[in-house]
Amino acid sequence: MNYPAKIEPPAREKAAERRITRLADLTDSQQESIRRIPAEKDIVFTPLAASRPNAIFTGSERYDEEQAKVFRRYAVPVTLTALLPEPGSVVAIEAYGKPLLVSRTRSDEFKVFINACQHKGSKLIEDCAVHKQGRMVCPYHAWTYGIDGKLIGVARAETFDGLLKSERGLKELPSRVWGGVIYAQLNGEVADFSPLHAQIADDFTALGIPDAHVYDRKVFDLKANWKVVLEPFLEGYHVQRLHAASIGALFTDAPSVTDSFGVNVRQVSGRAGYVPSMIDEDPNANIHKLVTYAYTAFPNVVLVASQYYISIMILMPCGVNRTTVHYYMLTPEPATTAKAEDVFKRSYDLIISVFGGEDFRAAEICQAGLTAGVPESTVYCGLESTIVRYYDELEGLLER
Repeated sequence: MNYPAKIEPPAREKAAERRITRLADLTDSQQESIRRIPAEKDIVFTPLAASRPNAIFTGSERYDEEQAKVFRRYAVPVTLTALLPEPGSVVAIEAYGKPLLVSRTRSDEFKVFINACQHKGSKLIEDCAVHKQGRMVCPYHAWTYGIDGKLIGVARAETFDGLLKSERGLKELPSRVWGGVIYAQLNGEVADFSPLHAQIADDFTALGIPDAHVYDRKVFDLKANWKVVLEPFLEGYHVQRLHAASIGALFTDAPSVTDSFGVNVRQVSGRAGYVPSMIDEDPNANIHKLVTYAYTAFPNVVLVASQYYISIMILMPCGVNRTTVHYYMLTPEPATTAKAEDVFKRSYDLIISVFGGEDFRAAEICQAGLTAGVPESTVYCGLESTIVRYYDELEGLLER
């Protein structure tokens, strides 16, 4: 489903300067990782013997453990700040099976609430569009709330004995903005942001995520375990095969330069024909013409940087074999010319067909076999070593 935005972002100063990302715009750590990418002819492939049991993708015990020890124990991502570009805006998000409201108050604070009236639990906003408004009215009995969560009006208040509006504000969840991603503690307890790493937040900021424009977005409801959906974004083994008819020719079977920051992974690889000297030929060139960044930010945010846009996905587990993917295509600014709109539209159509018609399709057909018990264990090759590194870190959290 595509969701129309009801508000336009304000004009940004220096927008023209952010139309591309130069090498110098990146963090020192990002630049250092790029300089470690070998030339295509110098790539060395290291064989790997690693596996994981079928049950991590199909077992209810493992799913329940992940829910208890990861998705409820720690703060998790719900949406992006870019979706709410102006103070005084609010959006409803269905996240991890919970109805949420995310607002950007007039004092420029981001807040996350349960989307439920404190009278009888009715949703206040039923669609998923972005709204610019100062208040929210319950469609059931017209209780009225500010987008800061305060209850400001009760219909026929004189008929309630002892009702205190100050005690009936919306249920707020502890939350934090991290590199342009809004995290919330879903169980409502004291927030634990400890798996979030400052380097990833700095990298996201350098890529322009906090101030980007949401060109479009889409929600996918997939019949697959969230880790099956995640795996292709942690490896390059599938690219020339699964994407042979779309983007495969742009990439080689090159192992990425990978850095782990706890349960956060940064991968960078050169595009086809890459040699290290290319990055210094033109200091003002768009670095994403030469290299591709892919991140997995704790625990389920995927970022893939492309030449004209950045894709961000939040993979929300909703069952052992069900995942809701919230996809956002970000551009540095709104399209201001017909040519720019054409480029963005073609880019969006392409990436939806690649992710939706290829990566997500692969996840669903894999889940079908896994659910049938085949294979009993999944094996990984040297081009998939980052998957194993990620699982090692994730399993470390489960053991705490």
